Amino acid sequence: MPVVTGIASRPTRVFWAGALTAILYAGQIITLLWLVFRAIRAVEKRMRLWTERTGSVLGNVIVPILGQTMRLAVPLLGIILLLPLLKLPEDWAWVRQKGFGILLIVALSFLIIRGINAVQLTLLSRHPMDVGANLSARRIYTQVSVIRKIIVSVVVIVATGSILMLFDPVRQFGTSILASAGIASVVIGFAAQKTLGNVLAGIQIALTQPLLIDDIVVVEGEFGQIEEITLTYVTVRTWDLRRMILPITYFVEKPFQNWSRVSTELLGTVILYLDYQVPLGELRKELKRLVENNPKWDRKVCGLQVTDTKQSTIEVRALVSSTDPGKAFDLRCEVREGLIEFLRRNHPQSLPRVRNVTEPSGEEIQRKKSKDGAAWSGKEHERGSKSPGVQADDRVDGDGSSN
Repeated sequence: MPVVTGIASRPTRVFWAGALTAILYAGQIITLLWLVFRAIRAVEKRMRLWTERTGSVLGNVIVPILGQTMRLAVPLLGIILLLPLLKLPEDWAWVRQKGFGILLIVALSFLIIRGINAVQLTLLSRHPMDVGANLSARRIYTQVSVIRKIIVSVVVIVATGSILMLFDPVRQFGTSILASAGIASVVIGFAAQKTLGNVLAGIQIALTQPLLIDDIVVVEGEFGQIEEITLTYVTVRTWDLRRMILPITYFVEKPFQNWSRVSTELLGTVILYLDYQVPLGELRKELKRLVENNPKWDRKVCGLQVTDTKQSTIEVRALVSSTDPGKAFDLRCEVREGLIEFLRRNHPQSLPRVRNVTEPSGEEIQRKKSKDGAAWSGKEHERGSKSPGVQADDRVDGDGSSN
């Protein structure tokens, strides 16, 4: 102010007095808002520590929402208080009004989305996925993730429509469209038939839950795991780390195998084709020994049976159980290798063999007959002296004289 009073020209003095006064007012407002913002952050930090210490579900939901609301309210309040200092012309009043309305809609939508995310994180934190029996956690995770995506999509659509409705030309255009709602609804219905079908299929899967996140499935002949479920598609991670992207309607319209629908426990089979001479008792003992020393076996099912007989081999089935499909597959491979090695080392005659029987040819048979008949006379019947049609007088001795 001493500097301003020293200016000789009155218009210049008035201009600088108003400018410095506005700067001082803006500095006071910014300083006050900064202090309020820092106080809010400190209070929010204390509330987070209290929530983590008490483990309150309500606190985990409310604290993030309150913190975000207060942090957004501070800059909005600053804009409201500082905007008059700009002294915009009257023609710019609609810009100020529309801009503030857009900021308010965006802030409100952002708070709703952050609140939904906070609810999701709170629910999932009470149902961890990295445990053995995580069926309930996978159910909740699938429902929450699908419902969250639906709500977020609705919020974004409503917010976009609300922003567009702030402008008169867009409002008039929307009114003209609504006036012809009959034709528009038919056109939109045909155009968005597949999209709406996918959305409804996603809601159906979230409610009925024929498959969950991390489920083990067999789809299109591929063994894999459900990695992601969205409103329009499902991502399946195959055993060799490929990704299959399938429309979500596939799992509503077509059959598929879900190996972990109720439980992750699974029975694994090992089929061996062995010789009839295999010692089944010793093979059962070896199977029992193999699974007892294997941590992948859940100590529930272990058996060996002859399930079929063929012309040259028998079909032997070893049945073992495990806690999940991955361990069951590894256990099957290890049991198969162990049984084959046991038979190869101790009972090689039990492995499948092909038996070939060689019969004499026609020339060899005739030659043998001629050799055997050399000790008999020409009148001696080849089937013996007592054969029908051979008389006693016809028998001759070795030198050709009759007896």
